[in-house]
Amino acid sequence: MQNSSPNEKNGEKEESFFSHLIELRSRLIHAVVAVLGVFAILCIYPGTGAIYDFIAQPMIQTLPDGNKMIATGVITPFLVPLKVTLLFSFVLALPYVLYQAWAFIAPGLYQHEKRLAIPLVVSSTLLFIIGMAFCYFIVFHTVFHFISMVSPQSINFAPDIEAYLSFVMTMFIAFGITFEVPIVVLVLVSTGMMTLEKLKAARGYVIVGAFVIAAIVTPPDVLSQLLLAIPLCLLYELGLLVARFIKPGNAVTEETDR
Repeated sequence: MQNSSPNEKNGEKEESFFSHLIELRSRLIHAVVAVLGVFAILCIYPGTGAIYDFIAQPMIQTLPDGNKMIATGVITPFLVPLKVTLLFSFVLALPYVLYQAWAFIAPGLYQHEKRLAIPLVVSSTLLFIIGMAFCYFIVFHTVFHFISMVSPQSINFAPDIEAYLSFVMTMFIAFGITFEVPIVVLVLVSTGMMTLEKLKAARGYVIVGAFVIAAIVTPPDVLSQLLLAIPLCLLYELGLLVARFIKPGNAVTEETDR
């Protein structure tokens, strides 16, 4: 049998590399089009103003009677609701975005990993949305009520909408990612990257890390830090509990699953 020349091998590698780039571009375009499509629909109904009012409701409820949020920029009342609507669009299109990511990496996965892909996409999407819902309904209500209680009476509390958006997006992303902790634990165990015993032994480091992360991404008050750190620790324990029923991957089964 005639061996391939080095030039032919290099050409095959370059062709494979460019084909992967083309595939990645195609998947990214599909994901962006999906987000923009949902964004266009939300701009028509219910509209950017209604969506921002919904996001601002936890803050509005804690303001003194007659007070409203303020906008210091000329076009801020137009841009901020657009940004909020874009965030909503990404969340609603997240299952399709994750599917595109899975479709790109699926050819390089083992058979048992492919079987886990769809459940992981669905569960990670649901957990991310649950994390944002927990932040909106529990954390915002608690933190904003606490801030309004400790604010001096001499201060006219009227937050800027752009600063509020920055705070909301940071908190949403932080809690959305936090609620993905069980998925991370399951992936580490199922792929054999970490054993359940090692993850249990790292429990103390996770607790410390949870409070460090909470101190960085949340406002400088103990209440909001606890509301992020405690769920993170509990979700880690949940991941360890579910991981007991997961069969770890190993090199032998991986080679036969190709």
